[in-house]
Amino acid sequence: MKSLNHLVSFISGLIFAIGLGLSGMTLPSKVIGFLDLFGEWDPALMWVMGGAATTYMIVFRLVQGKSRPILASRFAVPTRKDITPRLLLGAVFFGAGWGIAGFCPGPAITSIAAGHQGVLVFGAAMVTGMYLFKWLDPILARAATPAPREAPPSATATPAAELASK
Repeated sequence: MKSLNHLVSFISGLIFAIGLGLSGMTLPSKVIGFLDLFGEWDPALMWVMGGAATTYMIVFRLVQGKSRPILASRFAVPTRKDITPRLLLGAVFFGAGWGIAGFCPGPAITSIAAGHQGVLVFGAAMVTGMYLFKWLDPILARAATPAPREAPPSATATPAAELASK
């Protein structure tokens, strides 16, 4: 079963990579052209997103009502619905990197295989960012956790008893 999961994952990734390549989404100029609303706007990314959304809607309708996926014991559905500062900051960094470089992780990995210039710098920055996050996240989480408060003196303790215990 695990081998079948790996095979399906590989085929899904391959189809995704081929779709990115055929649609031109491995070319940063396409993404930057889409974001250039007041210049030479390129709607290609809009059509790719529309195709992806349509495919999702069809597959979602087919899957809706099933008790579990074919190759798993349960659906992996996110349970968190809150919008946190951490989520917003991550979205800002992702969007800024996407807008500046014209790459997000999927097309960048596909472009590495295609040998596009400049993607190696993006890939190195992406991997560095992942390791930096892995290193910094626990430190920032500890810093954000409030320190435990001292327990208030018990109601039965007298000032003399408190001084003796110190």
